[in-house]
Amino acid sequence: MSVGENGVGKQTTGDRRTPLGIYFVLEELDTSNLHEKYGPVAFPLDYPNAWDLRNNRSGHGIWIHGVAPGSGPRPERDTDGCIALQNESLLELSNYLAPTETPVIVTRSLERTSRAEIVRTRDRLLVVLQTWADSYRDGDWHQYLSLYADDFAYRGMSRTEWSTYRMQSAGDRPVSDFAVDEIMLLTDPVESGLYVSRFRQKTAESGRLITITKRLYWRETGSGELRIVAEDNG
Repeated sequence: MSVGENGVGKQTTGDRRTPLGIYFVLEELDTSNLHEKYGPVAFPLDYPNAWDLRNNRSGHGIWIHGVAPGSGPRPERDTDGCIALQNESLLELSNYLAPTETPVIVTRSLERTSRAEIVRTRDRLLVVLQTWADSYRDGDWHQYLSLYADDFAYRGMSRTEWSTYRMQSAGDRPVSDFAVDEIMLLTDPVESGLYVSRFRQKTAESGRLITITKRLYWRETGSGELRIVAEDNG
């Protein structure tokens, strides 16, 4: 595949680098009316995600796409930041790239870990995620807010500002039930001690059932606890 002309580790708009981290396919684009360099199909990714925004990373238009028909392999570094695959490989993968569902992990290298370590990390994440869901359902705001890191921020709000907003909005809409399912747990490939939990959130309030997809970004503290440092929906 081909990545950004200036390599990986995207930080700013126009730096011609490919971002590293965990992303999700947003949609499948029909490229028939686009420049032939995009190949037969393209899949935009959700860069910048909540973790990128928290780290002041900017930019847009990061896709997985193909190449011009008959052009042959592109150089290793030859895009504005996208990931360009040979058309045959892209078409084969397209059967598995489900919009809003498929995670795309972009990393410099892969490391193996033991089954025991995977299970241990999974179980820790499941415990804190269930605690998060239970505390919200039960209105235990002390427990709920304790799961958010001191440096958590959301859409320009500090943790204190967000906490006030969150409690006020929850008070305006009493919750009769709250649950999570379809859980996906991922370890960040770049940031040590950072994890993503992606799940379907179902909230019953005022006689309505509201279902959204949510992502929580958990970071391990120096004392080994897991705290939420960013979150987003979609």
